[in-house]
Amino acid sequence: PFAEGTFDVVFHQGLLEHFRDPRPLVRDNRRVLKTGGHVVIDVPQRWHIYTVGKKIMIALNRWFAGWETEFSIRELSRLVESEGFEVVGRFGDWMVPGFFYRALRYGLRPLGVTLPRRPRGLGFLSRANDAWRKMFRRSPLSYWTFAMIGVVGKKV
Repeated sequence: PFAEGTFDVVFHQGLLEHFRDPRPLVRDNRRVLKTGGHVVIDVPQRWHIYTVGKKIMIALNRWFAGWETEFSIRELSRLVESEGFEVVGRFGDWMVPGFFYRALRYGLRPLGVTLPRRPRGLGFLSRANDAWRKMFRRSPLSYWTFAMIGVVGKKV
């Protein structure tokens, strides 16, 4: 319902992967952006253990989010470019807390063991993980190893 050229920024995280054909969504993102505005799209990354687990859960009809897909950084970039954006940035990031902690947390639930949503009191391990994540985020390897990837597109 928004008029053309309404927004400076459109951001969505965890949305695009639920569309079997995501092009109309990205096209409408462009429509509602002002010239020079930016779209920021964050999606699950294709080449991650998270994706394997997700595919298994979808096949078992146990995935909390219904059907969804995933993207490589190249696929996401091409999608954004195909809808008239200039890709001006790419990024990758880990889930916080991480995938393995989340898997442990959910796996222990049926046994009556409840872990906190975010682990606390790990001191050195938490600081080391944060430092590793920040350092690794600057590397192009993040596009193929982090659970989430994203693209920033500019409407030209």
